Amino acid sequence: MKKYTVITLGCKVNQYESDAIAQSLKASGWSPVLRQGEADLCIINTCTVTQKASMQSRQSVRKAIRSNPRARIVVTGCYAQTNPEIIKNISGVHTIVGHSEKHNIPEIITSENKNKPCAPGSCPELIWHDIRKESDFKAIPVAAFGSRTRPFLKIQDGCDAFCTYCVVPYARGRSRSMPMENVLENIKQLKQAGFREVVLTGVHLGCYGFDLSPKTGLSDLLCRIQQTAVIERVRLSSIEPHELTENVISLVKESDIFCHHFHIPLQSGDDNILKKMNRPYTNQLFRNRVLSIRNQIPDAAIGVDILVGFPGETEDAFENTYTIIDELPVSYLHVFPFSARKETPASRFPGQVPGNIVKARAHRLRKLGNAKRVDFYNNFLGKKVKVLIEGPYKGAEDLIKGTSSNYIPVLTRGVNGLKNTIVDIRLEKLNSNRSVFGTLCTHPR
Repeated sequence: MKKYTVITLGCKVNQYESDAIAQSLKASGWSPVLRQGEADLCIINTCTVTQKASMQSRQSVRKAIRSNPRARIVVTGCYAQTNPEIIKNISGVHTIVGHSEKHNIPEIITSENKNKPCAPGSCPELIWHDIRKESDFKAIPVAAFGSRTRPFLKIQDGCDAFCTYCVVPYARGRSRSMPMENVLENIKQLKQAGFREVVLTGVHLGCYGFDLSPKTGLSDLLCRIQQTAVIERVRLSSIEPHELTENVISLVKESDIFCHHFHIPLQSGDDNILKKMNRPYTNQLFRNRVLSIRNQIPDAAIGVDILVGFPGETEDAFENTYTIIDELPVSYLHVFPFSARKETPASRFPGQVPGNIVKARAHRLRKLGNAKRVDFYNNFLGKKVKVLIEGPYKGAEDLIKGTSSNYIPVLTRGVNGLKNTIVDIRLEKLNSNRSVFGTLCTHPR
């Protein structure tokens, strides 16, 4: 039996696509490698959201070639879509696959002539099309189980927003949505496979359904999921502030299915910077959304993305960002330094912020984010939460780990047989600023 390995960089969408590719390869008779160097096929699913991500993608390709000397090397993902010519110059790459054909990778690889050695001068083969011309949502026709207890399901791809700093529309193309019935069927398959939670993800999730005919929206999909009750827990990934409507918040509030967890990209708390970013909302709109969530769903986790050091970000502009996060009941932060991408307008904007200043600002925000996270966890000490057990905790042999509906990482003493069960755990103490220890209260279900 031929063996494969998939190396994934970047976002949840990439992780979902890698899981789907792996699942399809298994269905075609391939098996995952158990030890490094055994692979007959190595797929590197790349990222290019920042310059660092692009560099790491190149490094991962070269490392995969060294570590898997007999393997066919296939490079795909966002870096493969935006920079195929650079990858072609890496000796040892056999095939480069752009996003338009990514869903066909298992078929491409398992076709009769793809496992033969390359003829001199014929490698790498480039299977690539202009993703900006893509208008249909394409998915690998299997449920992507992967190794996670809480699998991702990509229901939307691409982005039409063209924020001035972001390369994603150039890498992923225009916004495209999985038809609603297909979403429900995929969730049903995951449920039948034994999963208790699914994470709905997309490049621009809040635009779900705008391209479908008839046009629909995320709240319409959530209503259908609620009506069909096809799985016990559904978690939403990142949603833009102006697309996280009161209707969506109310649906989550009234439902027993949707996790009490929101992730909202703010990027900047300064209105002038938001305009330069081409972000279609204001500081006040973001503030209103966070307060609405906290008022309606007091136990909800609220995560926030911040982009530090955008061109023209003065000390006052940064303080506006710091202040809004400091004042609001935010649960945790993801802080990213600005990365100039040559494809984007922001790379040519005046007022580029020196690296040492960006680093110092990011440090301040991360410190604030850690404090917010600890405060959020402390609010639940002494209380019971429902936790989906995900398996053994690597840091201690006698502990297992899981995640609550409101995104608290929980550790408890138990046995591996509890994996993929939902249990009540009384939270007792912080294990660190990244997890909480608790005691099992009920039998699993």
